[in-house]
Amino acid sequence: MPRSVVVVAALLGALGGVAATPAAAADASKVKAATRQVDEGAHKIGAGKIGPGIEETAKGIGHTIVEGSKFTGEKLKESGKAAEPPAKGAWANFKEGATGLGRSVKSFFSKLAGN
Repeated sequence: MPRSVVVVAALLGALGGVAATPAAAADASKVKAATRQVDEGAHKIGAGKIGPGIEETAKGIGHTIVEGSKFTGEKLKESGKAAEPPAKGAWANFKEGATGLGRSVKSFFSKLAGN
């Protein structure tokens, strides 16, 4: 087996795992298309079309990296939004402030009275 075919097969295995990892909420179609381009290039190499196969595989690897990075960025944004605490309403903020003020006033007068 030619060395280039072994290299392409190793790259496909590594990139296949990366492309299959992301969840479905963000659009993974561009990542899948780039991965298919790598696969088509590898098939061309296997069919004896070494030059065009290497060129298509290299382009596919580049597209896979770019699209995979974009996809990962979107997933990180989504997970960051999901991790945000829920926003408090005006009443909840007022209530917390009033409770804290009440405790401070009580503590102040307790210290004045010597308790």
